[in-house]
Amino acid sequence: MSDANGTGGANPEKDLSASNLPGRRGEGGEEIRVQRGMFGADNGGDTSGYGGLVRSVRLPGPANRPYGGWFDEVADELEGALEEQGLLPENAIEKTVVDRDELTFHIEREHLVRVARTLRDDPALRFELCTGVSGVHYLHDKGRELHAVYHLRSITHNRLIRLEVSAPDSDPHIPSLFSVYPTNDWHERETYDFFGIVFDGHPALTRIMMPDDWQGFPQRKDYPLGGIPVEYKGAQIPAPDQRRSYS
Repeated sequence: MSDANGTGGANPEKDLSASNLPGRRGEGGEEIRVQRGMFGADNGGDTSGYGGLVRSVRLPGPANRPYGGWFDEVADELEGALEEQGLLPENAIEKTVVDRDELTFHIEREHLVRVARTLRDDPALRFELCTGVSGVHYLHDKGRELHAVYHLRSITHNRLIRLEVSAPDSDPHIPSLFSVYPTNDWHERETYDFFGIVFDGHPALTRIMMPDDWQGFPQRKDYPLGGIPVEYKGAQIPAPDQRRSYS
């Protein structure tokens, strides 16, 4: 098998070297749980043929300087701008992660709005656009189960970074970025609707997809499957919670 340049390329169906397996971090990063089987089933319901698989689920750890390329420039400018405002960078930035050639700043939630405004307004940074916020629920990441991930783009400098903020299930509050990026209005509503993250300061934090009286948050990992039977070409397929259990 050859790549576009005519040289021998990796065949994903045969080459099982570490460099050809997606998502592998070896022993690096931060372990949040150990998964057994393909889907993490613990009641014998795993019929995938990978029931004996054991792997650790890890989040990438903090990177060490130099980060490489323009990443150092952005980090230096952000830290310097925060210091000018009387805020110690280490109090606002929990860690800086460089993973798969992407830059992510993990921000303490109480400083999120100030950091976002600095990234937007500083002339050397100019991340004018937030393309949305994504919710994540790490059920086993105790004390910080809920994560909000913001994707920021600098049109001026043609750069893309992420901000990530965490909150515990017991206190799912994160400041709204509506005052900094107004287009986050419906993104924050959707994240609240599906994950239950409460964005303090949002002008109208109501459900956007589910009915107003819906109970629970459907994209959390501990949410029951539920559903209704479906008829397909004369056959009736049971609702997910009535099929064989895989969790």
